[in-house]
Amino acid sequence: MTASMQTFLVLDDEPLIAMDLKYAFEDLDLHAVSAPDNEEALACIAKHDISGAILDVSLGGGETCQPTASELARRSIPFLLHTGDLDRVGERLRDIEAPVVAKPRPSDDVVKQLLAMIE
Repeated sequence: MTASMQTFLVLDDEPLIAMDLKYAFEDLDLHAVSAPDNEEALACIAKHDISGAILDVSLGGGETCQPTASELARRSIPFLLHTGDLDRVGERLRDIEAPVVAKPRPSDDVVKQLLAMIE
């Protein structure tokens, strides 16, 4: 599979952050889909051949990315956690084995870190 055929998932409940990450993928001629919650993220995983993902840990309303992270892990799809909530989500992070990139961070740096995991 060539890089241009890969699809990446962005799970973030903040529309501007999700859009910025999507644009960072597009700047590298890569395709990305985004979802604001687990329901849509799981639908994206079912619909697309996802090569990797960037997941926000806290999705609002007490929801975390755990269901999406579990499905990605089950499918052996690499992902990283992108969160600005490291102090509050520390306990939740222990249950999700993935690299953590703290917010704020330039979107192109976050995308490059995920791509480095895949290579």
